[in-house]
Amino acid sequence: MLDLNFVRENLTLVEEKLRARGLDPATSLKDFRQVDAQRRQAITSAETMKAHRNQRSEEIAQLKKTGQDASALIAETKDLREEIQGLEKAAEEYDTRLRDILTRLPNLPHLSVPTGKSADDNVEVSRWGTPPKFDFAPKPHWELGEQLGVLDLERAVKLTGARFAVYWDLGARMERALANFMLDLHTRQHGYTEVLPPYLVNSDSLYGTGQLPKFAADLFRVPHGENDLWLIPTAEVPVTNLYRNEVLDAARLPICLTAYTPCFRSEAGSYGKDVRGIIRQHQFQKVELVKFSRPETSYEELEKLTANAETILQKLGLHYRKVLLSTGDMGPSSAKTYDLEVWLPGQQLFREISSCSNFEAFQARRANIRFRPEGKNKSEFVHTLNGSALAIGRTWLAVLENYQQADGTVLIPEVLRPYMNADRLAPKKF
Repeated sequence: MLDLNFVRENLTLVEEKLRARGLDPATSLKDFRQVDAQRRQAITSAETMKAHRNQRSEEIAQLKKTGQDASALIAETKDLREEIQGLEKAAEEYDTRLRDILTRLPNLPHLSVPTGKSADDNVEVSRWGTPPKFDFAPKPHWELGEQLGVLDLERAVKLTGARFAVYWDLGARMERALANFMLDLHTRQHGYTEVLPPYLVNSDSLYGTGQLPKFAADLFRVPHGENDLWLIPTAEVPVTNLYRNEVLDAARLPICLTAYTPCFRSEAGSYGKDVRGIIRQHQFQKVELVKFSRPETSYEELEKLTANAETILQKLGLHYRKVLLSTGDMGPSSAKTYDLEVWLPGQQLFREISSCSNFEAFQARRANIRFRPEGKNKSEFVHTLNGSALAIGRTWLAVLENYQQADGTVLIPEVLRPYMNADRLAPKKF
């Protein structure tokens, strides 16, 4: 959420940034100017009346002291009290309306973010590695998974429905191996602390990270008695909210956390997209990186976090590119986002496998996460960052497509072999 004073004092800039995101300021800001003016007028009027009431109270005391009739002034102060209460109530209502407007505003893009209307305007920053060469036509992962007997989509439909998957044998083991490899690398080499959070969260948590109220349709709600709970769409939600309503010790920053969790998404509005294979599932697993940073170093931390995610792809030997998202393709909570896109030879395209974002104070303001700088009495909002490092399912399918062999087997990358006690996947039926 944006700061009220900042929006009030920089309304022209905010309108410009909203246009850069492809939004109409008149719609997004609604009647911000009018409501803000009415709120300030109500507060000013209330303060003026309070001063007048205090003056009358002194006069009443003086009249009573001298034995004179103060009934007229007493009636006047009663009327003033009622008017003040009405103005204070009106100011509270205006406050609520302003907060409602601010709640629905997206974050403002960083100056380095390219202006654009869609993903077509994203800017490629770099590439790593080269695409594998085959002397045969490479297959997509859904064909490989079925032929190897490690991916079962038909039985998943029987169990739950479309966009779920069952993994068998070495396919299941490779999912687990990828998660363990990523967690080990991030905790042992990159300095993150591992966290195992709940997979169900309350509405306050989803509000804190920006999924509610705007993206309720993308979530799975799990009503349970008086509790209003939701399945997490990403570990970003519970891990970021670990420090909701807390003031952190500045000496601890940056705090770097990593978590492996399932993620649940309804994929509302995506029907007809990526219907084959496991690109877009209702349930998938992911290793997430989350950082809490000082404002002045958050963009340095974004570069580090993105590099940490890239290390996974490099150690797996997977060709990828790093893309800076444009204003038209960036998530509403983000101020700047890099996407890592892995090459899939079976589909002859790059596919997003990680998004790494700096939210600046946007989430921290919603979740009230602060720190107290050394030597200062007043606390400030931290900057929050997060990134996938990586999405397990998409990494899994990238390994299948990039390491497939002419004989129908799939080589296992060397870094995963100690976790799997195997060097390749071979066809097997279950």
